[in-house]
Amino acid sequence: MLSYRVGGDVGTLQHWPFTNPESGYVVVRGSPQAYGRLDGGGPGHIWRAGIWRCTEGAITCNELGDEMQTILSGRVALVYADGARFEYGPGDTFFTQRGERVTWDVSEDVTKVFFAVNEDGF
Repeated sequence: MLSYRVGGDVGTLQHWPFTNPESGYVVVRGSPQAYGRLDGGGPGHIWRAGIWRCTEGAITCNELGDEMQTILSGRVALVYADGARFEYGPGDTFFTQRGERVTWDVSEDVTKVFFAVNEDGF
């Protein structure tokens, strides 16, 4: 069983550099660094679940799947191509959709738990 708690220890994470060409990463502020862990699914599957952490800064990327996310710690604003901006903190849950171009503006190191689906596979 997987169990995640707001503010709780999420265990060891690996460095996840912003290098996936499908994501089209562009750093737009600072020098953010990402870390994560897959706890289920992943390459060869249509779903994946795990933990993602990012340090302060901002990146723009293409969302690779439909994803439900819950913030465990920190603060982030998601800014969409149309200028819509939504801010999230601990306990907030939100969705992003495959194909969206989104800027992740991390104002306080953020940790989230996620579950994503891509019917073409990851």
